Amino acid sequence: DAFEMSSREHSVTLIPGDGIGPEVSEAAVRVVEAAGVRVAWDRVEAGADVCLKYGTPLPDHVLNSIRRTRVALKGPIGTPIAGGFKSANVLLRQSLELYACVRPVKSIPGLPTRFEGVDLVIVRENTEGLYSGLEHRVAPGVVESLKVVTEAASLRIARYAFELARRLRRRSVTAVHKANIMKLSDGLFLECVRRV
Repeated sequence: DAFEMSSREHSVTLIPGDGIGPEVSEAAVRVVEAAGVRVAWDRVEAGADVCLKYGTPLPDHVLNSIRRTRVALKGPIGTPIAGGFKSANVLLRQSLELYACVRPVKSIPGLPTRFEGVDLVIVRENTEGLYSGLEHRVAPGVVESLKVVTEAASLRIARYAFELARRLRRRSVTAVHKANIMKLSDGLFLECVRRV
């Protein structure tokens, strides 16, 4: 019941982020408060400044807070381009097994767009592939990135996509891959999707 939900206090981890993150996060906090939901915010920091202090942009106490509250509101966290520390976002996904990135895409009536009647949901595996973040310099001027694909993660994301499609009463699921070029890695992914 809506009254019970608004009268009970909820513990939520708040990671304001950096750059515009704190401003965006505080606006979101005000929206939650205006909705009448009582929240005990556990404010923790992640990002570049934290990396200088703890040696990682995502220290254990941040992950422990999220594990305890089981819900987090995270503002944008910058990641250095072409160097620096590992992405806090990728570390967060991998540490908490946040493997499914779900992005609904839907046309809004009255808003002119290039394509009308768009209504789809993109489900992307968020922890493997190039998100593995494994790369090394082979020789001067040559860098190799490893795209790790496992049967377990491929089956897991395929199951998630099909279960979501069923729940949303969707009639089809499309697997996007490059198995014609990456025969082993994307081939394994495609085989797992077909199996599910």
